[in-house]
Amino acid sequence: MGKGFYISKTLAVAAGALALAAAVIIVALAVVYAQEKSKSGGSEEPGGSGTEGPSGPGTTVPSAVRTSPPLPTEPWQRYRLPSSLQPLRYQVALWPRLEPEAGPTPRYFFTGSSSVLFHCQRQTDLILLHSNQLELVGQPPVRVWGQGGEPLAVKQHWLEKDTQYLVILLAAPLSAGRNYSLYTEFEGPLADDLKGFYRSQYKDENGVTRIIATTQMQPTDARKAFPCFDEPAMKATFTISLLHKASYTALSNMPILANKTVIIENVNWINTTFETTPKMSTYLLAFIVCDFGFIEQKTAEPLIRIWARKQAIKQGQGNYALNVTRPILTFFEKYYNVSYPLPKSDQIALPDFNAGAMENWGLVTYRETALLYDPKLSSNGNKERVAKVIAHELAHQWFGNLVTVKWWNDLWLNEGFASYVEYLGTDFVEPSWNVKDLTVLDDVYRVFAIDALASSHPLSSKEDDINTPAEINELFDAITYSKGSAVLRMLSNFLTEAIFVNGLSSYLTEFSYGNTVYDNLFDHLQKAAEGNIALPTTVHEIMSRWTLQMGFPVVTIDTEKGIVRQQHFLLDPNSTVTRPSDFSYVWFVPIRWMKGSTEQSLIWLMKSEDTIQEMSYTGNNWILANLDVVGYYRVNYDERNWNNLVTQLKTDHKAIPIINRAQIIADSFNLARAQYRTTTAALNTTTYLNNERQYIPWQAALDNLAYIKIMFDRSEVFGNMKKYMLQQVSPLYDHFKNITGNWTTPPEGHMDQYNEIVAMSVACGYGHQDCQNKAQELFKQWMSNNSSNPIPLNLKSTVYCNAIALGGEEQWNFAWRMFKDATIATESDKLRHALACSKQPWLLNRYLEYTLNPDMIRKQDATSTISAIARNVVGQSLAWEFIRSKWSFIFEQYGGGSFSFSSLISSVTERFSTEFELNQLKQFQKDNQQVGFGSGTRALEQAMEKTKANIKWVAENKVSVNNWFINAVH
Repeated sequence: MGKGFYISKTLAVAAGALALAAAVIIVALAVVYAQEKSKSGGSEEPGGSGTEGPSGPGTTVPSAVRTSPPLPTEPWQRYRLPSSLQPLRYQVALWPRLEPEAGPTPRYFFTGSSSVLFHCQRQTDLILLHSNQLELVGQPPVRVWGQGGEPLAVKQHWLEKDTQYLVILLAAPLSAGRNYSLYTEFEGPLADDLKGFYRSQYKDENGVTRIIATTQMQPTDARKAFPCFDEPAMKATFTISLLHKASYTALSNMPILANKTVIIENVNWINTTFETTPKMSTYLLAFIVCDFGFIEQKTAEPLIRIWARKQAIKQGQGNYALNVTRPILTFFEKYYNVSYPLPKSDQIALPDFNAGAMENWGLVTYRETALLYDPKLSSNGNKERVAKVIAHELAHQWFGNLVTVKWWNDLWLNEGFASYVEYLGTDFVEPSWNVKDLTVLDDVYRVFAIDALASSHPLSSKEDDINTPAEINELFDAITYSKGSAVLRMLSNFLTEAIFVNGLSSYLTEFSYGNTVYDNLFDHLQKAAEGNIALPTTVHEIMSRWTLQMGFPVVTIDTEKGIVRQQHFLLDPNSTVTRPSDFSYVWFVPIRWMKGSTEQSLIWLMKSEDTIQEMSYTGNNWILANLDVVGYYRVNYDERNWNNLVTQLKTDHKAIPIINRAQIIADSFNLARAQYRTTTAALNTTTYLNNERQYIPWQAALDNLAYIKIMFDRSEVFGNMKKYMLQQVSPLYDHFKNITGNWTTPPEGHMDQYNEIVAMSVACGYGHQDCQNKAQELFKQWMSNNSSNPIPLNLKSTVYCNAIALGGEEQWNFAWRMFKDATIATESDKLRHALACSKQPWLLNRYLEYTLNPDMIRKQDATSTISAIARNVVGQSLAWEFIRSKWSFIFEQYGGGSFSFSSLISSVTERFSTEFELNQLKQFQKDNQQVGFGSGTRALEQAMEKTKANIKWVAENKVSVNNWFINAVH
């Protein structure tokens, strides 16, 4: 907010004095706390804490925790902060207790203090800032000073539970244009809830349980660590201090400024203070107290370190991350044309972490599977994930951290952008992988499945529609990440990458350390485009149709008449769209296309229907639109063109680009589900697969055939589908068996290694005898000597799953022991998912019970484990009954901000295709209205919509699909 006011040199000196005074109090806090503990007979809850507040020196008034009435009549009953105050700088001191407090119930907690200097922009007698699950302590618990250091009288203060505020009413109003300081002391739980300031644990190489304290602030949990103005536009600087034992290390966003020994009750503690951060948002703060090891690169700026459990570091599991971090940072510095803003970049792998990773400025936190890689134990896919996640989080260090969205309604701009450029960063460090091609499978097609529902939502919501923490958490979905990535990729393509990058650089430069709305980026891209490329209208006009209305179009090309139409694509064409659109669900569509083998000039479809004569032809030619699927839309043709494309696939499939071979299959199946084509016509696009050796078309086919599989794997249709799939995959299986020396040597190419996995997983999954024998043989060898695993690294997931599915209790128990003993998270993850493959109901029920015991399954993995069991045809009904009977507990423990929670509902209900199951779903919603569904609310609505569509689809397609499979086998 630097342009909004000016701080004179005199005021700056006064503010500095206040900050210094606060720092002295912070250092003394630990000693004072110990004295209070001694006075109260050893209790760590001083009497009267949090129940009184100052109205002036020596005066106290009542304070309590209250629940708001339903109507937001007062500022503290609204979820958004008023604009009257703007924080400038915080000084925060925290003391996490990593050993439980003695007593009947062990309790982990932390104490702390915070001093915040803020600017008054509008006269007010109200100080409102966020605080959640914090108890105010000290006498008095809150103190306010004026610009000259004079104490201000506090009339009343309290904690507003529903809106998560600390409310402070002053005896006299604050004056606009002046700075003030607020000091608080507090205590909070160091829980294992994976939010705010929380505890994580692991067992070291000696089997000893170790406790660490770490953070996850995004989106609304900095308020669980200290009272703060917890909104992204409330940027300030932060000076963090952490009190810890000498055997532990303290980390935060910035380098260490000083370490000071503090003696408390004859015990030496280290008070670590960090350099002051740049101006930043609260959700990007991080602080950690751990006993981890690290490796580093300090030959150049910035300092780069990889932190993890000491055993993992000793085993070299951080080496790959260290090797790619600096090249990726360097790539983004050149890409953005803006230097990395901080003196260090720490990456740390945490044993318990809810998200995949978090882009905290200068201290990026990861799940272990997203940062650690062991070439002796991990697969090629694990390696790719590490590179992509690092690239995603480092991309945020500029786009999201240096420049931040004003409010969460534009979250897609942060996450969509990082999801797009993660492929660019990964491609820079691993150019032989051709990883950019995978965005179509991993992002575009992933999100099409959700964005084709009537219950979808636009990329950018209205600011007023997103207020509560639950509403904010719901935005962390596939639309935000994958659609955001897809539309930015499309934008970059039609602008050209050079223009896109020029606009991006000027945007980052102008708004450094500030906040923006999505229009600001489009304005800069428009300036970069002017005079350099011809567009049919402005960038803003084009992109508003992709960001402000939900869904996407299907572009239909009549190649006989040259008529091109667009229509809002819905998987269920009979569903009702209740969300209005200012653009009437018409998009400005860029079409890259080819006629035969010749690529044509870009064409824009600017209205619902247009005649484009170049898109007509006679004879046996063909047209292919949306080359490399750079546009965010599906494509339909007249049946003549479809038939010509299928003929081309059968005669010489290599004449069609690889990604578009996948597109032909994917678009056909989805058009069939939406009743533009028949399902049997879509199945015709798979008949050439016995000659296909490329990964992307095969994976697209499997992703789309998966819908037919889950609709029919409980019916007689599945038997005929198995025969067809074995016919199609056997040549691929034989191909990889041959070139790998009977699965002993992986193929050279990155995509070939992925397709080797496809060959074995599909063959085994559909009952290929040689494949199943091989899986059982390899697993048996491992069981006979568990210190030497003979299973090829890339094939571990497939072999584990199939051996457990074909085995019994002995195989399951062995895999469970190996899971518990695994020393790298990627290995434990493979085993954890494979354990869900069992066909024994009692084993699956036992496994479901394990998910609710954190000693058996970590909290971060509970919902994904239940989802894995639900995807097993045997486990689906068991998982559904399990979550129905235990919903209250599951929701309380795992429902908060869990990104995987919505996927839990989706996976458990994905096979639903009967009226009975639909009624069960409705009853489930009714029975749990009081409990709620949190971040799964929208997923539940989508599950009901999908179930209705499934019922209709099965009724219309069961007979014809069964006959098609029968006739296709030869």
